Amino acid sequence: MTSAPSDLASLAALRQVQTRSISPENFDGSAGGGGRATEGTGATNARDLGPGWKISPSIDIKAGETFELASIQGAGKITHIWITTHTDNWRTLLLRAYWDGAEEPAVEVPYGDFFCNGWGVFAQVNSQTIAANPHGGFNSYWPMPFRDGARLTIENTSVVDVRVYYQVTYEVGGDHSTDAYFHAQWRRSNPLEDLTPHVILEGIEGQGQYVGTYIAWGVNSNGWWGEGEIKFYLDDDTEYPTICGTGTEDYFGGAWNFDIPGQGYTEFSTPYLGMPQVIRPDGLYVSQQRFGMYRWHLLDPIHFATGIPKVDIQALGWRSGWRYLPLRDDIASTALFYLDRPTARRPKTPTADDLEVHLGTAPVPDIGSRSRSPSPSGTNPLVARSMSLRCT
Repeated sequence: MTSAPSDLASLAALRQVQTRSISPENFDGSAGGGGRATEGTGATNARDLGPGWKISPSIDIKAGETFELASIQGAGKITHIWITTHTDNWRTLLLRAYWDGAEEPAVEVPYGDFFCNGWGVFAQVNSQTIAANPHGGFNSYWPMPFRDGARLTIENTSVVDVRVYYQVTYEVGGDHSTDAYFHAQWRRSNPLEDLTPHVILEGIEGQGQYVGTYIAWGVNSNGWWGEGEIKFYLDDDTEYPTICGTGTEDYFGGAWNFDIPGQGYTEFSTPYLGMPQVIRPDGLYVSQQRFGMYRWHLLDPIHFATGIPKVDIQALGWRSGWRYLPLRDDIASTALFYLDRPTARRPKTPTADDLEVHLGTAPVPDIGSRSRSPSPSGTNPLVARSMSLRCT
């Protein structure tokens, strides 16, 4: 992880804030409240040791239910989220965040996509705001300030119970009256409609800055797929955008098809941009190429005064005669931005079918089983769980 100069410059400053942390060992983040659990998912393992010895390291979320990860009162700022669960759950869990008592979420994104792992297959990410570490240790360093309370929830849209380990670190106190609120929205085109760009963000009103894009891109055609431009329509833009990119790989910081001669598509991950994931066909059930790409506008945020009418991206390849070929790919995007208000226009909540990723590891989804582990360390296997590829 690379820290921005401003972070290091302010690290020694004394501030009138206090650090708190919410986890299954301290559900409300209270001072001196950690390690007091007498029951939890690790109680049996700690039966010879007693309180203070990892009695409640995780939580179980039943199928179809929503669990409140954190509820924080007053003013503050979330500074770090660490979370992990089995890879089967990365597209079946919906992560949400609510600011200042709002009824509508400012963040509503599939768990894996929020952490740049949208395909249910691990990819290591080494960026300033998102770090995805072996094997599924997901970290967010996006600053999430609030003026009057915050709630983080996670919904299990699958048909099986899931186990989640997590820790939310935050500051209480401080003046956040002039800070914008963190937002994240997810959209998917599967497949993309003919001659239609994929919409990344739409209909946002207010002042703020656009700060990031993650895209899980599934290619449905042979040939190069990333010729399309990304366009940012800002403030009063209608027919034409203020910012227009030159190509998909250009926006994500690469060039010439992400192709190092002799090596083909080449993964890379940097503090501000990357393509950390390339999933190649296996000659059997994994028939399509799939990619994961991120672009964080940390040193170059895209500021807007009255709103963002639209951000979209084209899917273009090539056809004969050096003509562009509009593609109908599977594109799932996450847009991240800060706004002067805790709620914004957002797409409808995705269903389990909207989220579905068929990994192609079996001829028919839901065939087979694999063992589960109750701990990131991989010890003490649980009973076998159905290998559902329906929503992974």
